[in-house]
Amino acid sequence: MSEVTAILPQAVGYGVVLGVGFFFAAFMAILAQVQNRYTQYSTKTSEEFNTASRSVKPGLIASGIVSAWTWAATLLQSCTVAYEYGVSGPFWYASGATVQILLFAILGVKVKQNAPRCHTYLEIIYTRYGSTAHWVFMTFAFITNILVGSQLLLGGSAVVTALTGMNVYAAVWLIPVGVTVYVVLGGLRATFLCDYTHTFILMIVMLYFIFEVYASSPLIGSPREMYNLLKTAATQRPVVGNKDGSYMTLKSNYALIFGVIQLCSGSGTVFLDQGYWQRAIASRPSTAVRAYLLGGLAWYAIPFAFATTMGLAAVALTGHPSFPTYPNPLTPSQISAGLAAPTAAVALLGKSGAAALLIILFMAVTSAASSEMIATSSILTFDVYKLHFRPDAPPSSMIRVSHIMIVVFAFVMAIMASVWQAVGIDLGWLFLFMGVVIGGAVVPVALTICWKKQTKVAAITGAIVGCAAGLFAWLLTAAMTNGGVLSVATTGQEYASVAGCLASICVGAICTVSISLWNPDDFDWEITRAINRASQENPSSLSSTNEENERGSELQEKEKQATNVQVREARTQGADNAPLPGLKFAKDEHPDMLKSALKFAIIGSFSLVAVMDIIVPLPMFFSQYTFSVKFFTAWVVIGIIWTFCSAFICIFLPLLESRNALFEVGSGLIRDIFTGGKDFHKRKAIAASRSKEDA
Repeated sequence: MSEVTAILPQAVGYGVVLGVGFFFAAFMAILAQVQNRYTQYSTKTSEEFNTASRSVKPGLIASGIVSAWTWAATLLQSCTVAYEYGVSGPFWYASGATVQILLFAILGVKVKQNAPRCHTYLEIIYTRYGSTAHWVFMTFAFITNILVGSQLLLGGSAVVTALTGMNVYAAVWLIPVGVTVYVVLGGLRATFLCDYTHTFILMIVMLYFIFEVYASSPLIGSPREMYNLLKTAATQRPVVGNKDGSYMTLKSNYALIFGVIQLCSGSGTVFLDQGYWQRAIASRPSTAVRAYLLGGLAWYAIPFAFATTMGLAAVALTGHPSFPTYPNPLTPSQISAGLAAPTAAVALLGKSGAAALLIILFMAVTSAASSEMIATSSILTFDVYKLHFRPDAPPSSMIRVSHIMIVVFAFVMAIMASVWQAVGIDLGWLFLFMGVVIGGAVVPVALTICWKKQTKVAAITGAIVGCAAGLFAWLLTAAMTNGGVLSVATTGQEYASVAGCLASICVGAICTVSISLWNPDDFDWEITRAINRASQENPSSLSSTNEENERGSELQEKEKQATNVQVREARTQGADNAPLPGLKFAKDEHPDMLKSALKFAIIGSFSLVAVMDIIVPLPMFFSQYTFSVKFFTAWVVIGIIWTFCSAFICIFLPLLESRNALFEVGSGLIRDIFTGGKDFHKRKAIAASRSKEDA
């Protein structure tokens, strides 16, 4: 048989999708109440809801980055390329997609230097270039979020359907329900905490699969046995484009092409996704670099180690009677749908393997979807509603609109995923296509915050012309390599995708740099530093929304008096009436003092990129080296060690950094238990009076 038969009952699918989703919604509600009662941060303020008051520590930011960058595709597509190309697939998936996170550390510092109080990167574009550029790049931002969100639902629903038999459209529409509820309840900080929980579960289950495959499974049980099974598979199903058809080599032409696609496509999905900017905005100025470098290194282990385990296990067990499609290999449509990992889990562990994979896939989909929801909500709230419809919107209105926009985007994600499903477009096609359409805007957006000489015309032209060039190269290559036939199948091929991705990002870069050098700007960064700047920042956020409304006009008037920079009319949005707790930057967080952090970001990110994408893979590619059993064993051990390091960064580092806050919350809980909460209002009044004195 060639069909994948559902191994779990439909009730399990509905139970996971709805039950786990609403469990996290309840968990989020509890977290929000605990935060509001026992800490200085309140989810009733728009600053806290959308930016976590810009005070999150690097460990939790790193865990959030890992969670946001772990899509359904991270678990499914990485195993797909392992099934197709062997060990080179997971390597290039991880190396090609870690680059963007590492390089984003540079943008994280530049945001803190040049626009420390912005809510979205589009606010910077509006302030610098005006309304036309703002709408152009907002379009690219929405395309990015919609494609990413629909990919999450498409990949997640495909696996839920394959493992449980649940209706695919029911999965598409029910997965966002619980996510929407918990994002609305908690805001960005509570989303970080739920992301932490998701990442914790993901790491535990991933280690379970790794040790099952390489230590305890009677079907494989060791790296040596995996090596022998892969050698047998190479004789039965040799890999086209690999050295001697082997699964054990980095000399893989198609894997290298995939790595280039991953590099280009991933650049767009990071640099144009407000979710990653939101984490930079939420981080503390002096620790943003550390957060992104740690997050990138921690994330690397997920596709690398997981796919080296489950993707290769699918190859090794294809000829075993326990494999769901035995005696046939997976069909091209099943491979493109991302079913390599689910079939391996079923072959190895039966129902328990299917259930474990279903849980971590659901964790990945929901955590990444929550990031997309709150990111898109921020754009719709600050860049559409506040900027174009109600510039004087009070915090209560901003919170209400944020909630509405989260629900709206949940519907948009589900609608688009249903459309893709109906027309026969799967996760693999969307993954390859995304870089073609959004790549042109990558360099213009990055240079907006990094290079004062970029002009408005250069930024707009680079983005639009780059996108057009990418689409043209994509369709032309697909037609030329397939006898003029254009279809979903031909446009989803590697050569067409790599041509489109490279044309999009390279033409966009060439246009924006060339035009800027021809007639350079000389932008004054003090203009963007004035975005949302108030004359005073109250270090407490215990005030209610009503209290914020009462002092809103006063703060806005003070802002006008305190800002010495002359900003073009309507270029700078008014300060959010919600004060930013702890935003009185220390001396080492002044823009001039962040230069050392920028230097560290540049050296650290480029060094790691050079190791991952040049120093390690290219010599092995050009030497056409085929792994020996000892080298493969070392390769696997490195992946396991890296996974443990990632688990430490994502699980234990946030706890260590937040030990004082945890003690504060724990003390408050214990005090309430023994006093019945009688002194709560007294303590809150004292805290409020202290904050007024500090102000």
